[in-house]
Amino acid sequence: MKKNPKNRVVIFDTTLRDGEQCPGASMGLREKLEVARQLARLKVDIIEAGFPIASPGDFEAVRAVAEEVRGPIIAGLARCLEKDIVRAAESVEPAGERGRIHVFLATSAIHRQYKLRKAKEEIVKQAAAGVRMAKHYVDDVQFSPEDASRTEPEFLAEVCRAAIAEGATTINIPDTVGYAVPDEFGALIGYLQEHVEGIDDVTVHVHCHNDLGLAVANSLAAVKNGARGIECTINGLGERAGNCSLEEVVMAMRTRRDFYALSTGIKTREIFRASRLVSQLTGMVVQRNKAIVGANAFAHESGIHQDGMLKERTTYEIMQPEDVGISGTELVLGKHSGHHAFSNHLHKLGFRLNPEELSKAYDSFIALADKKKTIYDDDLVALIQQQMTEAPPIYTLQYLHVSTGSETVPTATVRLQRNEEVFQDAACGDGPVDAALKTIDRICSMRGRLLDFTLQAITKGQDAMGEVSVRVDFGDHVVNGKASSTDIVEAAAKAYLNCINRHLADQGMTPSPQKTRTRKKKAPAKK
Repeated sequence: MKKNPKNRVVIFDTTLRDGEQCPGASMGLREKLEVARQLARLKVDIIEAGFPIASPGDFEAVRAVAEEVRGPIIAGLARCLEKDIVRAAESVEPAGERGRIHVFLATSAIHRQYKLRKAKEEIVKQAAAGVRMAKHYVDDVQFSPEDASRTEPEFLAEVCRAAIAEGATTINIPDTVGYAVPDEFGALIGYLQEHVEGIDDVTVHVHCHNDLGLAVANSLAAVKNGARGIECTINGLGERAGNCSLEEVVMAMRTRRDFYALSTGIKTREIFRASRLVSQLTGMVVQRNKAIVGANAFAHESGIHQDGMLKERTTYEIMQPEDVGISGTELVLGKHSGHHAFSNHLHKLGFRLNPEELSKAYDSFIALADKKKTIYDDDLVALIQQQMTEAPPIYTLQYLHVSTGSETVPTATVRLQRNEEVFQDAACGDGPVDAALKTIDRICSMRGRLLDFTLQAITKGQDAMGEVSVRVDFGDHVVNGKASSTDIVEAAAKAYLNCINRHLADQGMTPSPQKTRTRKKKAPAKK
């Protein structure tokens, strides 16, 4: 495999694999495909699409990305086990020469002793065998010694030598638990450059976690010491405190090219769009003061800063918002816009809908246009996001009315439809949202425990769309859901109902034909 130019850093995006492992950030197949397409527009070099052996859903997602997304290399993760490698090979097969198998095996003393219970010699043999087996299926094989930053450098070098000898084309050095600090991690990469035979013939990647808030700093220290690939995620999503943030590490190298003398192939004007899409599809809100893509990233409130900006923007701005695709959200469509204009604009936003989905989205757009005077791109993205639910609409919200106030007991009346049967009920609660959710529980004869509730305004203005993300525990099953509306109580009810539908679908319940029947469900005496 041809090695990258000396000053070119490969961007390996693992939003769909490690990013999705972030608690509360799971995505369905359709959502993963939309993110993968945006990553292709962003011009990432490699998309790690998932861990195929983990579940049938993960396998399906990796294979779908391999079939439909053009441009980047498509990687599937596998342990150094035959069943994992075979499954990964099947999943990336549609990508052809762009298919990669990423095998990994823990190497640190603590993992050898407590997790694997294997000696060093066994680890070296298993790593070599894993790479050798993967090479039977694809030419492009990546090897990762898990928990490399806590592995003895001499042994780490030995394992890397074995993987390269068996044909690995990429060696990835993970800081799996975010333990490393920049000087130490940079020195480790330098050590491997000097002590691993054949390392000049492969690409060295790093995969840093953010447990100490050092993922970006560690990644930059690594490339300064010879690494030429960075594994990262959009918005820094990932397990625990997350991964190296793609937008931060890319813009750091771009802005400080004078120091790093390195470049990437990233189309930076797609960064903000990617950040916004991932945030909305996962329900993981980007903090306002986050570097590069946060709402305050290019805001200047101080009078001294504002005065300097007016005289010369570079006094307080080291990069321009346009560099990352922030140019202001503009009015694009109105309620008199036709199907063609609507479809054309969605295409520009990167969405591909079939005729049925387009018709449904257009109806939702017209309904929203009757409520909002100004329609923004973010409003449209929110509408499309709601079309991407994987769960069948077992229950649909037909009507919602809430009564609340400082001197009033909050009460909600809800009407749901399942197939052709309509149920209506009412309940009181500690606030309008609680009342609505309790009413839904009564109608569906369920009791979900709300673990997390997040509300954010998608667009600006008093009539902004509000997006609600919820995490609900149904006893033995935790489900994430989200929905948006100009009415935050309605958004909350729809998000919660989305969780119920997903839970019921996972339990095997699907809509079945019934005769038309309308009735009010009799509520129990106590909830």
